[in-house]
Amino acid sequence: MAERAVSVPGAKVALSTASVYPESTATAFEIAARLGYDGVEVMVWTDPVSQDVEALRRLSDYHQVPILAVHAPCLLITQRVWSTDPWTKLQRARAAAEKLGASTVVVHPPFRWQRQYARDFVTGIWRMADETDVRFAVENMYPWRYKDREMLAYAPEWDVTKDDYRHFTVDLSHTATARTDALAMIDRMGDRLAHVHLADGKGSAKDEHLVPGRGTQPCAELLEGLAHSGFDGHVVIEVNTRRAMSSAEREADLAEALAFTRHHLTSTHTNAKHP
Repeated sequence: MAERAVSVPGAKVALSTASVYPESTATAFEIAARLGYDGVEVMVWTDPVSQDVEALRRLSDYHQVPILAVHAPCLLITQRVWSTDPWTKLQRARAAAEKLGASTVVVHPPFRWQRQYARDFVTGIWRMADETDVRFAVENMYPWRYKDREMLAYAPEWDVTKDDYRHFTVDLSHTATARTDALAMIDRMGDRLAHVHLADGKGSAKDEHLVPGRGTQPCAELLEGLAHSGFDGHVVIEVNTRRAMSSAEREADLAEALAFTRHHLTSTHTNAKHP
């Protein structure tokens, strides 16, 4: 006879505060608590609350939602958040993670025009990782495209597996935009994959961040693979809900994303059992 075996990994499912934009960081905590997420990842950006460690601690305590990760301010719109010096930004992200009990700092590779930062980035990330128990998980990016033109905007590489980092973040919206094989990239990351940004995409030149299951990326396969491997990092829902017509529609999208993730993180397989 056959017995169905169920494997439930140690991975926690978190909500990125970026997923509620244009609503606030505080709203992300409310929604995460209401829907039953295991925690949040704080995207540090122009919302003053996202930059304020004490305000974040109060939100976490009030809603009983832990902060599992801090996303350093690496975006174009956050060039002046927490200093204009990129290393200062990472030092402040690490300090925030340590104070808030977050295990991971997510960081993008530098823009190519940040020449000195890009030149020292790999060794600098290793140096910072050696100074803390917080994981610096470097995230895969993508080429920028306009019509038939392609610009390599990140250095040393948008494909971070070409460089030597202790920990990686994989983002499936970014693999879609890069038009690269997500599962092959995850294989290259191996046991250094520490963090997942779960979203979907259809290969557009735009970074789409669709709800998982609405694009072409192997979201289900990734989650099932994590379940089988015993992955104990975090899976973070990082989706774009800007087109939601109401708060209720936004919350429905985030509930759907959570249900999809939890379903596929519970892997089933069949074992033969002889009487």
